[in-house]
Amino acid sequence: MSHSQDSDLERQEPHTFKSALISILTVKDGEVYETHPDKNPKWYQKLLDIGVEENGIKPVPLEQRTCTQYNNLFTVFFTCLLCLLPIPTGMLATLGMGMNLRDASLVIVFFAMLTCIPPAFMVIGGMETGLRQLIQARYSFGRYLVTVPLLFNAATLTGFSLLSAVVGGQTLASLNPDQLSVNIGIIITCLVSFAVSLFGFKAVHFWERWTWIPNLIAIVIALGCGGKHLHLQTDNPPATASQVMTLGALIAGYFITFGGTVSDYSIYHKPNVVSRFRVFTYTYLGLLLPSVPLLILGAAIGGCTPNIPSWSAAYAFTGIGGIFYQMLVPVLGNFGKFILVLLALSVIGNIAISMYSISVNLQQLLPFFAQVHRFFFIFVAMGLLIPFAIKAAEAWEESLTNFLAVIGYWAGCFDAVVIVELVVFRRGDYGSYDHAIWNVGRRLPPGVAALGASLVSLALVIPGMAAPWHTGPLAKITGDIGFESAFVVTGLAYILFRWIEIKLVGHL
Repeated sequence: MSHSQDSDLERQEPHTFKSALISILTVKDGEVYETHPDKNPKWYQKLLDIGVEENGIKPVPLEQRTCTQYNNLFTVFFTCLLCLLPIPTGMLATLGMGMNLRDASLVIVFFAMLTCIPPAFMVIGGMETGLRQLIQARYSFGRYLVTVPLLFNAATLTGFSLLSAVVGGQTLASLNPDQLSVNIGIIITCLVSFAVSLFGFKAVHFWERWTWIPNLIAIVIALGCGGKHLHLQTDNPPATASQVMTLGALIAGYFITFGGTVSDYSIYHKPNVVSRFRVFTYTYLGLLLPSVPLLILGAAIGGCTPNIPSWSAAYAFTGIGGIFYQMLVPVLGNFGKFILVLLALSVIGNIAISMYSISVNLQQLLPFFAQVHRFFFIFVAMGLLIPFAIKAAEAWEESLTNFLAVIGYWAGCFDAVVIVELVVFRRGDYGSYDHAIWNVGRRLPPGVAALGASLVSLALVIPGMAAPWHTGPLAKITGDIGFESAFVVTGLAYILFRWIEIKLVGHL
């Protein structure tokens, strides 16, 4: 071979490799998820055959939406919330805000029933369109500006995961604080959750379908042992309007943020088999039923903790895990420690669904990420979660309060935009979410109307918010009305802005 031919090959090889890499990472316009069992390596196909999820964020065409276990939309949320996390959240009402148990319970019930409605409605979109929740949002926020709610959503999911990890870690550490630190407990709960979320949609649903049973048994046993002390409530005065609205904002932040993820768990469900109302009901009850009793239980525990010295000391040392240790172990001994382990592991379902949604959120950050396997982003999610959770554990109550106080604001804007887009501008027609344009920026909305409406709401959100680091002038009088302002103002402004946007661009 001549010297000139060798030189030609040297120039061609890098070019060929670059072309092949670009080809692999390029997502075609309107490309949907397709299976290719004949092209997959045997070992990889075996993993898919046992239920490992291959798809990431690509739309799922109708023929691939074959799941008919609609009741798993109940169990996936029921189990993820039937854990320890709602309990310290409820404690904020009595121990943190100084409300009495009766008033706190009424506020929890009212705002929970109200704010479960938006995410329960939004879950229908996953089944009807085959689109992930934040992919649906592109049909409002556009291909590029959707990155804003995407980042907020990823941060929210990370926050929920790390709070759950801290609660689980504290509970494990309470077994033997001298030998098992909270940090080690956090790592254990995160690793088990990682294994569940790694396998994807079917594994997450399978885990959530059955693990509510030991979770419920453990909570009932703990309540049976420690419930005799719950009458020792602090005699707090009747709640003020400000306290009611502030607690309402915390409860809204707890529920309405599910609007950023619910469709991720329904995109493989077959449409037109059961009514949309049935799907709504499964999701609504899955969110509501486990949360309200546990939030009220948390409020009851918070109200009596200052009056029980052993609980108060345990809470200061290992959080809610310490209180459950004091409930269980003096009464049941080693069996009580076993129940405590079950309580610690109850947060796995909560962390697992969050890590799963974080991974598909990260996959949307750059166009070529859609071609990178979902496995990679699960590893990234775990790598972010563990150090953040360890840091949050250092100032647990402050981390919980700050997080819940803020997340409801952006979620109110997001849910309002997505719902108004469907109901007002698309007239409830899920078929208008055309798979052919899901990643084609020029055919999607610019997103200026959606982002602009959200920004306009800040004119009321900022003066109406009551966070530990900022209390607006309105909030000093009314309590926290940031969530209500975000949802209502964004929805109304979006109707006007989106109408103008459609007139200017000439299409939905």
